Amino acid sequence: MASQDRTDSGRQAKQDRDVGQLIKRLDMLDDRLDNMDSIMTSLIERVMGRPLVLEVTCPTCNQTIQVHITSGVRMRGKE
Repeated sequence: MASQDRTDSGRQAKQDRDVGQLIKRLDMLDDRLDNMDSIMTSLIERVMGRPLVLEVTCPTCNQTIQVHITSGVRMRGKE
């Protein structure tokens, strides 16, 4: 009886540690995703401030394809 209580409490302690470790890892993942979101938002805001030309070369036919990305923000002229 006493040995079974000890093994049950040992299993419970291991499960508690595993759950704690899982929660810690999920928090770390959440922090990383928040940081990535901040970086991507900042990058997109910078790119959308001015036109961007993306050139892609087809690996099969070596033809260059230009993609022009513009935003709804009006460009300021030189003053």
